[in-house]
Amino acid sequence: MNYTCLIVDDEPLARKLLSEYLSKVPWLQLQGACSSPMEALDVLRRQAPDILFLDVQMPELTGISLLKVLQKKPYVILTTAYSEYALEGYELDVMDYLLKPITFERFLKAVEKAAERLSPALPAAPLEAESLPTENTPDFVFVKDGTALVKVRLGDILYVEGLKDYVALHLPGGKRIVTLQRLKVLEEQLPAERFARIHNSYIVGLEWLDVVHKDHVEIGKIKLPVSDSYQKSFREKLKGI
Repeated sequence: MNYTCLIVDDEPLARKLLSEYLSKVPWLQLQGACSSPMEALDVLRRQAPDILFLDVQMPELTGISLLKVLQKKPYVILTTAYSEYALEGYELDVMDYLLKPITFERFLKAVEKAAERLSPALPAAPLEAESLPTENTPDFVFVKDGTALVKVRLGDILYVEGLKDYVALHLPGGKRIVTLQRLKVLEEQLPAERFARIHNSYIVGLEWLDVVHKDHVEIGKIKLPVSDSYQKSFREKLKGI
């Protein structure tokens, strides 16, 4: 089955690159390439592409704003050089998120994912952060601090401590960010290959572990308990590193 595609990007070189990538995939058909969101709106009123490649930062109207005003949305693959837009992309249920410069391999994975969802035999599904290849997976999480969202890089998280309805993210230099969130919810946002739950109240960053004992771990001078209920899964994870 063939699928139609529309490119929306104000950069000529970006449109050219995506057009070349599309031409290499036999089951993809380029329906058009727009240089502005307003031009795209006009096209989308008359045509209904299966896949929309949408740049985020454009004059007049951002790609995110365009996506919000569309009543009937195709499967959207965001393209941008700025990884901080990933969170908003997830919230808008986009199909995938490509960071520029986009490789053909990464492009192909995104369109194959879209084709799977476009198949009548499969239900549509939103973007899942864990399904993105490591090279383009955002290396950060956003956590609430009052009314603001604070960006925290995954590599800076020594460990996470559960405090009833709050969690504390412990960072290098004794820094700490406390946010209103349950530990289980945050755990689901953290990549399993980089973090491990060791206790009802603790998640550790594996790259920061210095010493692992039977009943506790050490991160510098900090000692954190390893509970019996997490002992087996934690040990198995360490074996797989």
